Amino acid sequence: MVEELVAAGVTLASAGAVYVMAAARVVKQYERGVVFRLGRLRPEVRGPGFTMIVPFVDRLQKVNMQVVTMPVPAQEGITRDNVTVRVDAVVYFKVTGPAEAVVRVEDYRFAVSQMAQTSLRSIIGKSELDDLLSNREKLNQGLELMIDSPAVEWGVTIDRVEIKDVSLPETMKRSMARQAEADRERRARVINADAELQASKKLAEAAKEMSEQPAALQLRLLQTVVAVAAEKNSTLVLPFPVELLRFLEKAQQAVPTPPVQQAVPTPPAQQAVPTPPAQPPRPAPQPVQEQLPPAGPRMEPDSQGAISGQG
Repeated sequence: MVEELVAAGVTLASAGAVYVMAAARVVKQYERGVVFRLGRLRPEVRGPGFTMIVPFVDRLQKVNMQVVTMPVPAQEGITRDNVTVRVDAVVYFKVTGPAEAVVRVEDYRFAVSQMAQTSLRSIIGKSELDDLLSNREKLNQGLELMIDSPAVEWGVTIDRVEIKDVSLPETMKRSMARQAEADRERRARVINADAELQASKKLAEAAKEMSEQPAALQLRLLQTVVAVAAEKNSTLVLPFPVELLRFLEKAQQAVPTPPVQQAVPTPPAQQAVPTPPAQPPRPAPQPVQEQLPPAGPRMEPDSQGAISGQG
């Protein structure tokens, strides 16, 4: 009798151990358990840790709640400005509704991947090349909204979408390189012209100041000589000093310039005029001596009006 009880106890213990082993489940910290009982979804979601299910009746499906990094295959398309590009991206998403991710979509990973590829091709067709190269933040936000709208019903939340690389044809790369080089050259020429303008203004001011002080020009010349001599790789010859040049300049300004006689143009040849015959020279006129009358007695009036003569 005792042996039968012991055998029955051992049997029950063995059956209980088998039952517990069949019903015991362990859910990890980053997972959640969704239970189906006879094919019907149980409302409660099993949290991390040890949990029990009914063997042969319940089925536990674990869902990963970690952030998933999914690369989007490179998609080739034509931009709005008719440029063929090849763009690839990466999607970061996670499951927020375990039950919806299991029930509403067959494979949420594959669904998110296909939605990302479709949205990426749509973004390429709506954007221009400059936006793909320089305004990626705005495109990333638009791509995230396009993927996140249907993914919310699947219990999936899109954390971030990033465009990784934009591949361009070789001809387009060369054209862009020439454009950048031309723009750089234009800016360099403008800067150089601006520098020349500023330098000319400063030189004009310096020349005005030196003209007021003649010694400043000689000091400037000596400073230039010192700067050239510091290199020790050239020879500077000064045939005469600056003061001599200034003296010669003042002397040239002091000498009056003779007036320039304007040449009288010779009249054109006219019809020949006959030359009159030569006349004999006339004798020079003799000076005529004036004949004065002989001196006679001088008559003088007196006090009474009579005229008296004096010998």
